[in-house]
Amino acid sequence: MSDSIPVPFDVKLMNVTATLVFALFACTLLAAGAWWVLRQPFFPLAGIKVDGEVTHNNVVTLRANVAPQLAGNFFTVDLARARTAFESVPWVRKAVVRREFPNKLRATLTEHVPVAHWGDEAGSKLINGYGEVFEANVAEVDDRLPRLDGPPEQAGQVLGMYRVLAPLFQPYDLSIEQLSLSSRGSWRALLDSGAVIELGRGQGDEVAARTQRFLKTVTPVASQYGRTVAAVEGADLRHNEGYALRLRGVTTVVPDPKKK
Repeated sequence: MSDSIPVPFDVKLMNVTATLVFALFACTLLAAGAWWVLRQPFFPLAGIKVDGEVTHNNVVTLRANVAPQLAGNFFTVDLARARTAFESVPWVRKAVVRREFPNKLRATLTEHVPVAHWGDEAGSKLINGYGEVFEANVAEVDDRLPRLDGPPEQAGQVLGMYRVLAPLFQPYDLSIEQLSLSSRGSWRALLDSGAVIELGRGQGDEVAARTQRFLKTVTPVASQYGRTVAAVEGADLRHNEGYALRLRGVTTVVPDPKKK
């Protein structure tokens, strides 16, 4: 029996290359065919399910706003675009969108929870607990919420300062109605008593220290004039060793005897 003639290396290489090319062509053809099938109107979206926090939004309205922005079928619809469409709806903070076999999309929504008004009273902006400013119908919000203001990029810092200062006033039956940060970095608070407090510059611990010093001493100071804390009309805490105080019905102006 004669030995078989070994296949030359170049022939082996040619056979392997041909096999790989054929396999690649077959895979490409299958992928193209599958993509063509998926793009055909055989798998239309039959609906959109919405769940999660929808306190300020109607499910029917949500669908009506989002559906026109979606293109494609169940397999080709752009989920990122769908998420953006949901998050563009007022009150929606975050949306998670996924396909739900066989023909639906499911969107799980998280809404903004407002903790304060933001900006001037003519605006419709609010701020949530994460320090994010958003626009919504303020008529749906409790009008007793405080009002914060400052450079938009420092909204989180303003909210943080409010959270530091608000508890300091509570033991004195006072609350902050407005807190603002100027472009120069100076803080100002308007209390529910009508008092305007110039808090000065600084970080939370610095401003809190000045505020605590003021609150601990203002009662005995006001009592010297027969007044209570409620009579405080304004205070300026921007002085190094003390503060300036203005009380309702109290003046330090000495009358000119010549004008009698």
